[in-house]
Amino acid sequence: MIEHSTDILVIGGGAAGMSAALAASESKGLRVTIVDDNPRLGGQIWRAELGKSKSSEADRLISAITSGKFSILNGTQIFGTANDGSLLGVVRDETIKLHYNKLILATGAREHFLPFPGWTSPRVFGAGGLQALVKGGFNVSGKRILVAGTGPLLLVVAEYLKQKGAKVVAIAEQASASKINRFALGLWRYPTKIAQGLELRSSLGGIPYLKDCWVTAAKCKSPRVSKGETSDMRVSPSLTHGLSHGYSKSTKEALSVMLTQKGRSWSIECDYLAVGFHLVPNTELAVVLGCSIGDGFVLVDKLQRTSKHNIFAVGEPTGIGGVEASLIEGRIAGYAAAGETRKAESLFVKRDRTSRFADSLNSTFALRDELKTLADATTTVCRCEDVSYASLCEFSNAREAKLQTRCGMGPCQGRVCGPATEFLFGWQPGSVRQPIFPVKLETL
Repeated sequence: MIEHSTDILVIGGGAAGMSAALAASESKGLRVTIVDDNPRLGGQIWRAELGKSKSSEADRLISAITSGKFSILNGTQIFGTANDGSLLGVVRDETIKLHYNKLILATGAREHFLPFPGWTSPRVFGAGGLQALVKGGFNVSGKRILVAGTGPLLLVVAEYLKQKGAKVVAIAEQASASKINRFALGLWRYPTKIAQGLELRSSLGGIPYLKDCWVTAAKCKSPRVSKGETSDMRVSPSLTHGLSHGYSKSTKEALSVMLTQKGRSWSIECDYLAVGFHLVPNTELAVVLGCSIGDGFVLVDKLQRTSKHNIFAVGEPTGIGGVEASLIEGRIAGYAAAGETRKAESLFVKRDRTSRFADSLNSTFALRDELKTLADATTTVCRCEDVSYASLCEFSNAREAKLQTRCGMGPCQGRVCGPATEFLFGWQPGSVRQPIFPVKLETL
């Protein structure tokens, strides 16, 4: 077993985690370690593109990473805790025990998926998942892509795919036009957001932005295979921020997607569908550590401290607020963990401002009730255990469904179907137990 000791341990190498580590490292004499399960830092926002960001904040973080101000453990997945002062993880098939005095959780979030007929089709991806694949080298040049779901992430993904040569046929946003217009009118309080929004919309010029519109079904149209021709089907790698999907190399196969808008329905053909309905915070490690949870998020005080005095939480686990909020929260927690309380308090006003913007954003893009009716009897809800919507309707809570159908007992441990059944049926999530990720028996 590998053992590593540090004063401040940061779990998660995204915007919040890097910001926290950098702030904590400003205090001389403190050992700071940042741990991430990806091959390199950056999280979903800067995945595989460190050094290429237009953000001055990102450049500052990247510079600090290369300067050796703190220790970095990449490719390390934390699966549990040994006691009050240490975590257990796996790195290169070896068990690692991490000892700490202060802990900062920056575990990020994953995509929220809602089942509809055909959502498990080979050419349907999570919006963030497809973006991650493309950042990893998946070629979408010339591909027709429909982006659907809700929230600003759709615009960001659409812009990125367009930059990579994809033909974005439309963006289908389920939020109502009236809500989006009210939100836009309130942006005068946030001048930088107006500039960002205008720049984003300008880059997406010519792409239809359909409000009050959502996907109701998707179906792969099987191509006619000529004599001597084969259809090559492959399976893409499992994604941290997406789904595992198959995809076809055959350019003749298309995806037919059914859309609805204000009572009108029609189909549209594309090569891929990128769909996402908000984000779900990764709170499993916080739960295992005994931190208090409220409304699905880790509860923190003004210094980003959880109910455990030596554990802090930042970024999406404390509330879906975006990269700006994550950066500020990370700095507050980093300073607070290092004992620099005054520096942390000086950022409260900025943090509160980003919180108000996040609240407005989440209210605008709240999921509408009509989305609860998309799944039909045969629609798969739990992909891992192949559990259909009809087989879940007879149960009153997640525990009963889990015992009788194995819903949530597959490799993802309910990370996909859990939020879906919470939205569809109002079921509360079940308990979290160690190991929070699958590990080899020899590791335990």
